[in-house]
Amino acid sequence: MAPALRRGLALLGAAALVILAGLSLRAGGYRLGLSFFAVKYGGSLLWGSMVYFLIAAFLPRWGQGRVAGLALALAVAVEFSRLVHTPAFDAFRLTTAGALLLGRVFSLWNILAYAIGIGLVALLDRALLPGQEVSRQSAITSQGQRAR
Repeated sequence: MAPALRRGLALLGAAALVILAGLSLRAGGYRLGLSFFAVKYGGSLLWGSMVYFLIAAFLPRWGQGRVAGLALALAVAVEFSRLVHTPAFDAFRLTTAGALLLGRVFSLWNILAYAIGIGLVALLDRALLPGQEVSRQSAITSQGQRAR
């Protein structure tokens, strides 16, 4: 299996685990005795982590810095979209999918939580899944072989 494909699949698996953790936190965090702060901002931290992992999975040759920058830009854009109110947008936000994907209320604190989550998983990505260096090298090698 090509290194970029292996890396992308590992990152998709990580995204799936983060999604499961976020849904579990949202569904059962209070029953476990977790505070509002832990449920609210833990969910935001996990949401930012999910965005990072999904972007990294689909752009497996990008470095962690580029992925983190794009993930943070997307997370900030989604957060600021909460300031836009149209009937269709607001109706979507009232659905479970809309609440989970877009949220309902703008908060600068959410942006901080997204940034922390993105930063932490970028560091984790660098430590545990350093595959893009291999992917870049194999891409260079493949290009060299094709040119011959």
